[in-house]
Amino acid sequence: MEFEQSATTQERPSVPADGAEPFASFIVCTRNRIRTLGASIRSIETACCAHAGVGSELVVVDNGSTDGTADELARIASCSKMPITLVAEPRSGLAVARNAGMARARGRVLVFIDDDCEVDRNYLADLERHYANGEQRVIRGGRVELGDPADLPFTIKRSKVAARLTPDVHPGGFVLGCNMTMHREVAARIGLFDERFGAGAPLKAAEDTDYLVRAFQLGIPVEYVPDMIVHHHHGRRLRAAIEELHRNYSLGNGGLCLKHLLGAPWLLKHFGWTVRSACGEAFGGARFDPKLQLSHWPIVSMNIVGAARFARLAMTSLAPRTERRQAEQAASKLR
Repeated sequence: MEFEQSATTQERPSVPADGAEPFASFIVCTRNRIRTLGASIRSIETACCAHAGVGSELVVVDNGSTDGTADELARIASCSKMPITLVAEPRSGLAVARNAGMARARGRVLVFIDDDCEVDRNYLADLERHYANGEQRVIRGGRVELGDPADLPFTIKRSKVAARLTPDVHPGGFVLGCNMTMHREVAARIGLFDERFGAGAPLKAAEDTDYLVRAFQLGIPVEYVPDMIVHHHHGRRLRAAIEELHRNYSLGNGGLCLKHLLGAPWLLKHFGWTVRSACGEAFGGARFDPKLQLSHWPIVSMNIVGAARFARLAMTSLAPRTERRQAEQAASKLR
């Protein structure tokens, strides 16, 4: 009987008493991904059950889905082994959804996982170890493996070497937004995600990269660790889909470069390096991604388009509040 009780305990994550904050809040934002969402949630449940002594919760933000996601989430939440908070955010945009998730999360550590990613069984154990033994005032991201070998090897990071962001490294992809964590006090200091960036927004990408740059400007380290693994089931198997994503990333990074032109001028240096590489490519030099045969030239052209688009947004009434005001509002929500 004692053994059975112990086994039962290990099968259910620790649920904090009412009002007590859990250690980790997993935040999953979703829009019309009902086919992958269930597997993503199950993987988080499994990781939390495997490390059941650590309090955890799941916050799922439905960003205006029209494919029956709301009903499926209600069904999942009703029989889940862990506390699940469901948030409806009809305003389109990944950054908007991330902000809605942060506002409802109660954990000391915020964990952003995409709805087409599955976390490794040891994820919560790795997360707790890093935040117990390492620096807490940091943005920390882990490895992103390809979930399905039939998908093209893009939007992944397989490095097995720990590293910290420096101006010599472009922040895009250094820590991926599908596997990004931070202490809530760090999020309160940086502020909300810039809603001009990210999927569903005018600049289509780079809401996570913008967050990294803002952290770096505040003296908050950005750290990559080779564990805390997620498996990305992005489903892109055609070259056209990868090329479109490549252009979108470059569009967002162009807006990012102009936004931080004064605060992080080292981003302009990376644009210059890309122009040089593109010119070299025209004379037989290496492509941006030789394996996928992705060129430097779309990066250059879309960076310019992204900068122009950001300039237009900055001059309109749709431009969001300043970062200082963002930080103040986010801090009040995250306390």
